Amino acid sequence: MLKHKLIALSAALPLAMAMAAGSSAPAPGASAYLEPTVEQAAAARLVYGILSDSRYVYRAKPLDDALSAEIHRRYLESLDDQKLFFTQADITRFDAFRLRHDDAIKAQQFQPAFDVFATYQRRVAERVAYARSLLAKPFDFSTDETWLYDREGADWAASSAELDSAWRKYVKNDALRLKLAGRSQEEIRKTLDKRYAGLAERVAELRGDDVFETFMNAYASSIDPHTSYMSPRSAENFNMQMRLSLEGIGAVLQRQEEFVVMRTIVPGGPAALSGKLKVGDRVVAVGQGTSGPMTDVVGWRIDDTVALIRGKKGTQVRLDVLPADAGVDAKPERVVITRDKVKLEQQAAQKRIVEVGDRRIGVVELPTFYLDFEARRRGDKDARSATADVAKLLRELRAEQVDGVVVDLRDNGGGSLLEAVELTGLFIDAGPVVQVRETGGRVNVEADDEAGVAWDGPLAVLVNRASASASEIFAAAIQDYGRGLIIGEPTFGKGTVQSLIDLDRFPRKDDVKFGQVKLTVAQFFRVDGGTTQHAGVVPDLQFPVTLDASDYGESTYDNALPATRIAQAPHGNLGNFAALSPQLVANHEARVAKDPEFQWWAEDVARFRAEREKKSISLNESVRRAERDRLAAERKQRQAERVAAGLAKDEAERVVDDGLSYNERSVAQQAAEEEAAKNGPDPLLRESAAILADALDLLSADRQLTAQVLPVTRQATVWAE
Repeated sequence: MLKHKLIALSAALPLAMAMAAGSSAPAPGASAYLEPTVEQAAAARLVYGILSDSRYVYRAKPLDDALSAEIHRRYLESLDDQKLFFTQADITRFDAFRLRHDDAIKAQQFQPAFDVFATYQRRVAERVAYARSLLAKPFDFSTDETWLYDREGADWAASSAELDSAWRKYVKNDALRLKLAGRSQEEIRKTLDKRYAGLAERVAELRGDDVFETFMNAYASSIDPHTSYMSPRSAENFNMQMRLSLEGIGAVLQRQEEFVVMRTIVPGGPAALSGKLKVGDRVVAVGQGTSGPMTDVVGWRIDDTVALIRGKKGTQVRLDVLPADAGVDAKPERVVITRDKVKLEQQAAQKRIVEVGDRRIGVVELPTFYLDFEARRRGDKDARSATADVAKLLRELRAEQVDGVVVDLRDNGGGSLLEAVELTGLFIDAGPVVQVRETGGRVNVEADDEAGVAWDGPLAVLVNRASASASEIFAAAIQDYGRGLIIGEPTFGKGTVQSLIDLDRFPRKDDVKFGQVKLTVAQFFRVDGGTTQHAGVVPDLQFPVTLDASDYGESTYDNALPATRIAQAPHGNLGNFAALSPQLVANHEARVAKDPEFQWWAEDVARFRAEREKKSISLNESVRRAERDRLAAERKQRQAERVAAGLAKDEAERVVDDGLSYNERSVAQQAAEEEAAKNGPDPLLRESAAILADALDLLSADRQLTAQVLPVTRQATVWAE
């Protein structure tokens, strides 16, 4: 059985969650000058010991001058990847540190990294001051200028004057977006002044632990793209995400201006059950228990506020809240909530049924391969996991008499490798799932060793470019066995395995925490001996590609492991869809040619890809207005066609671009729009279900074709004897 510590690509963390155990945090505020601490030095010593040890790291690199130069480059990129703050003079001055980071890490002396960060804070303050000064008078939008919004490949500015020119265009673009959205000049000035002031405040709020984590990640990611350091708080958030089971009030929080706002109220959680909190409510003070002082949190960092709201099951927290519809000068309302265990069902597996003609196709949507590692270590048979949840959904779909199942892994970035193995076991009887080559070259074959399946009927797996790691293990195994059709676009291309090492695993006399290291410990291979590294999983039936491998995926990392092959692991053959492919492709192309939603999606993909190639945008109002009006007319026409076809109920026109940034929009409105988008048309899922229904129809109508595609032992899954 695969060790539980192994994980594949870690799924992206959600917005800060006010749910898990934590402790009170110090009041935030900008430090005049940040310096490294003794605790950070101790953490760095542990990280260095791990990353420099070839017994731990799959591809260890010596911490020498060459690696120091890599660390230096990555650290500067992490601070200013768009080259909008540092000048060439700054970079030249920083060159004195370029070959000293290796010695600094070994000696636990991080002053060079903190000195670079101090310059970064000053440059941000300077740039923000300049940007705000530009708002005193309107811009001239009649000139033919362009804004290079993708500056990753740009040179460092030769002078402050050159940065001024870049920032003038940056601000001009922001102002033009707001003007096109119908804002007055005074509204534009106020909105942008507040936006840029907020940027300066957020950077000023950064603390020494933020600097240390950023620098140590520059070191870790210089080893390989998926090695990283997580501070104690980041590690806590990661572990919460993998558990999908937390203790707290059950709310997702978002920073909006100086307030922390209720972004989502988790159904069934304490906040929802209280009936006293709603989306958009602003937290202004937090108190612990039934009495004691209330701590004012207006202007605080979101993670500091979350740390106060989090707490253990059964404890109480008091919140002073400004209702979403109240003014900032209104009297806050006191809300008392008893914390409890909360399940993050929005990140758990879900099911639905798609009707395709007279076929009922079940869909299992899996956002991540989650697993409660701690519960599994304790031997808890009820430990929360993706496999257990999907098995339950499959039983329900079987009871609902679906004809086939589509497993939707779009945007699933991975998670537990163990879950990828066990989930595959729900669809194959027994056998190897993935081969893992460890440090030193030893290859272990990780297999499903439990006889029986949860679903033996027709199967398809839907993937996209953001399906990575554990998703690729599952999809590759299904493809290599011929167990089901893979549909979508080539996946991310990550073929490495990471392990978490808890730096706090050894008991100490104090309560200081050092965090965790996620490091690459192995490379995984398909059962056929191939690898998903760089290539990903190529679908049997492909949809238009949204992102090229040169834009997004493993191949974009300059230090990713190379692709290679090993010997195959003997495995069964549950099908071969080659004989079906020509007819499936023909049916698919004929169907989507008449499907307006699919065609609109394909048009949007083509436009998106074309826009990515430009990397710049016009600052001429007439040009931008013409483009905006064209897009608005296109959207309006599409909506009218939806209404005429009975696919929508009204012709409400959506705003193409309101000019606002994420945290400037109404939280309640955002939540409503996201919910509407989630429930909106999904032509790719519908078409995937139709493709699986086609396969079932073709096989059930032609015994000779069935004999070509499926072995005798599986023909009964489509033929009723």
